[in-house]
Amino acid sequence: MAKLEESIQQKAFKDPYNKAVVNILYTNSYIETRQNKLFRPYDISPEQYNVLRILRGKHPEPITVSSIQERMLNRMSNASRLVEKLKTKGLVNRQECAADRRQVDITITQKGLSLLQVLEDEINQFNRNIITLSQEEVAVLNELLDKLRNE
Repeated sequence: MAKLEESIQQKAFKDPYNKAVVNILYTNSYIETRQNKLFRPYDISPEQYNVLRILRGKHPEPITVSSIQERMLNRMSNASRLVEKLKTKGLVNRQECAADRRQVDITITQKGLSLLQVLEDEINQFNRNIITLSQEEVAVLNELLDKLRNE
């Protein structure tokens, strides 16, 4: 794996904090690009996969679009649009919320659950292939990333 400087063709960074931010952003893009390739044959995006996982976590209970939005990895994603695309593919159901008619209840369909089951081994292998660290290093990485986000 090439060093960041080689990958983006930059001689040096002015300080390690700047390099860390650029490195995190570059690594995110690297992972997203590979995830897109992984999901393309299944006609879903990483964001749609995230919605399906959220729905599976609540299954068989319904969840509102606003609750999905709160749980999304990328909060800038348009959950309503993602749900509509998944509905068109038969992966989710939408129905009026009985408790609040302004809300819509979303549930994952059996087809959606089956797709997640098909993807499970592939995702696990993908994660191990893309994160080429030992279990101890992954634990440290996770600790550091959690620490980074704590304000």
